[in-house]
Amino acid sequence: MKFHSPEVVRMAACFCCLRCCWDGPGFNSGHIPLKEIPTVKLDTSVMGNDVVIVKDGRRICGTGAALSNAPIAQDKAYFEVKIRSTGVWGVGLATRRCNLNTVPLGDNTESWVLRHDGSLFHDKQQRGKLSETPQEGDVLGLTYDHVQLNFYLNGHPLSCPLTGMKGTLYPVFYVDEGAVIDVQFDKFYHQPPDGFDSIMIEQSLL
Repeated sequence: MKFHSPEVVRMAACFCCLRCCWDGPGFNSGHIPLKEIPTVKLDTSVMGNDVVIVKDGRRICGTGAALSNAPIAQDKAYFEVKIRSTGVWGVGLATRRCNLNTVPLGDNTESWVLRHDGSLFHDKQQRGKLSETPQEGDVLGLTYDHVQLNFYLNGHPLSCPLTGMKGTLYPVFYVDEGAVIDVQFDKFYHQPPDGFDSIMIEQSLL
């Protein structure tokens, strides 16, 4: 068994004491508040007047639309929605210039969305139709690589992309007529496709 001299023991104890005073128990500062790590969620400051956001920014209900609190800046991003209650709903991408009080979206130049009936809309034009219509309890995955917005139903690709997106884009979600949807920006129900990951907040927004 190896013994240390009393002087070495005292020095180690002083070091631990000083470190604890500086960093606090567990080496976290007890004097300097830890900065909360921001997470991507629904933005309560950028939503329709009659929208209700609950579950810490993860559930949208009421009437109208809401954007996420961060744009998609990375090359390949993935996020999900779970349909908790059917009605009129939609999900896709939009700019901050989009009118979030008027639904359905997709009737203007600032939004590209999948609607509850499986149709894809932008600027009042139908740009496609899913082969399967999402139902209550289904999980929709969305991937965006700045070229295509693709959709996945319960983990399976639907091979019906939206294209032509431009500008700084945010995930957008809208509800009406009793629809309730949950959004997932992390802890996904399904594994993102290869190369895609959860939306990252830019350093300039931290």
